[in-house]
Amino acid sequence: MSDTFDFDDENEGGQRKASLRQVAAFMWKHWSSQPLKLALFGLFFGLAVAADLAFPFASARLVETLTAGPTEDGRRAAAAGYGVVALLALVFYMARNIGVRFWIPFASNNMERIVSDGFRDVQRFSSDWHADNFAGATVRRVSRAMNAYDVISDTMVWYMLPAGAVLIGVTAMTFVQWPAIGLFTGGAIAAFLLAAYLMGRFYIARPLREYIKADTAIGAALADAVTSNATVKSFGAEAREQARFDAIVGRWRAEANRTWRRSTDSWVLQNMLLFILQAGLLGLVLLEWSRGRATAGDAVFAITSFLLVSGYLRMLGENVQNLQKGVADIEDVVAYAAERADVVDRPGARAFKPGKGEIAFEAVSFGYKNAAENLYRDFSLEVAAGETVALVGPTGAGKSTFVKLVQRLYDVNGGVIRIDGQDVRDVTQASLRRSIALVPQDPALFHRSLRENIAYARPDAPMEDVIAAARRARAHDFIAALPNGYETEVGERGVKLSGGERQRVALARAFLADAPILILDEATSSLDVATERDVQAAMAELKQGRTTIVIAHRLSTIREADRILVFNQGRIVEQGKHAELIDAHGLYAKLNAMSRGELLADEAA
Repeated sequence: MSDTFDFDDENEGGQRKASLRQVAAFMWKHWSSQPLKLALFGLFFGLAVAADLAFPFASARLVETLTAGPTEDGRRAAAAGYGVVALLALVFYMARNIGVRFWIPFASNNMERIVSDGFRDVQRFSSDWHADNFAGATVRRVSRAMNAYDVISDTMVWYMLPAGAVLIGVTAMTFVQWPAIGLFTGGAIAAFLLAAYLMGRFYIARPLREYIKADTAIGAALADAVTSNATVKSFGAEAREQARFDAIVGRWRAEANRTWRRSTDSWVLQNMLLFILQAGLLGLVLLEWSRGRATAGDAVFAITSFLLVSGYLRMLGENVQNLQKGVADIEDVVAYAAERADVVDRPGARAFKPGKGEIAFEAVSFGYKNAAENLYRDFSLEVAAGETVALVGPTGAGKSTFVKLVQRLYDVNGGVIRIDGQDVRDVTQASLRRSIALVPQDPALFHRSLRENIAYARPDAPMEDVIAAARRARAHDFIAALPNGYETEVGERGVKLSGGERQRVALARAFLADAPILILDEATSSLDVATERDVQAAMAELKQGRTTIVIAHRLSTIREADRILVFNQGRIVEQGKHAELIDAHGLYAKLNAMSRGELLADEAA
């Protein structure tokens, strides 16, 4: 085992990043989804910005009245000026407070929708996609996207947009009164913003992306090790896994330090530009005052404007980097939304109508995306309703591919697959798969109660049906003996149960599903003899009246099959009953001898 984690966030599973344009369109789609809340927030927040922008002007006028001295007129003017300043402050705080009350439900609704849609997008991707992507990394990306939306939205709405309005307004007001000072202010602001953009784009962006990759790798590594904890313990490899994980976290620390140092470098440059703006603006106003072209009120206007501008600029400089991080965090989920799934329902696809379970492959061609050539070429086969068909053959012969195509986990390249006369591409995937019950070799249960796991195919099934299904699967006795019975949680992937118990829960699930087609994928290969006997008896009952496809490596389990199909390189090279195939002395007879530890005569020679 390597001490490093071979993880490339850019290329994992062909994962593509979304462009900035796509991220912007994604954000706007969510912002525009609640126009009334957005408009009301914009109204009150715009009022707050207007009050903030008017504050330097009102402060200047107040100082002008004070310089007139404590005359009667001066007192009235000072009182009026004070009232205006106080009113502007009140409007500013009240408007922001009211506006945020519209923003809270607006933001939470969108965040809920983003993480929900991200989960939906991940679920619609193919089995290949999930095989190519680390589960922990996918979880990290989807969960980060919700917070990334919050960061982007807050940065834009609370900092950048009001900052832009104030900076433009102050520059315009200054230019009207003193064109030279206005040009200087506008130029200094432009230089600050340009520096922030260039530093972010060319100095911070790449380290930030590496930092995000390292963060995702932590989630992937955690999931990889935690879900395989039983294997770690069985080899006494806790120290080795700890060292491996420490190396991954060490990489994150190094990338975090590099990103944060560069951010600090950027702040140094921005603070230098703020100093130039402060010194220049105040100096130019004092120069105008010395020449009799500016009053004390004008100087207060300049100082107040600088404080206002510098505050917003400082926030802008800091939040440019927050915006970059938010974009980097959300671009994976934006890409998920834009990515087309390999298998999709056709427009107007109807629900599958379950029948007797007839299956027909008609001149089917199929190959995996990375394969040099098709596995199936002009493949045809009919499975009669109620027939039990066993699939045997060497690894890679096409057995598992057959059942995946029946479930429409992949689309064929050519030909047609029909179930009960319906092209599987013309019906919805969900309705098709609800008519097929699968009992895999290693059932993956949910970290939920036994009741929920058994009722997964029929969540609304009454408890008596759940218990009846468990009895038929020979699972009721061990469940009833548990302290919490059917409400016992089984642990992640069912780790609290033995292999035989998990298998019987999977059989109970299939009984309750009551689907016309049953797929048994080597369902007893890892069980002890006594448990296998119970499970075999349950499966024999489950197969009654159903079309059953059995994938088998232990050939002793399929001797009673109605028909055995022998696959080799994507073709059926033999078919018949067990005795017929043994007498034929072909591939099946060879596989049967190997499964019993025997050698054929020609191999012994």
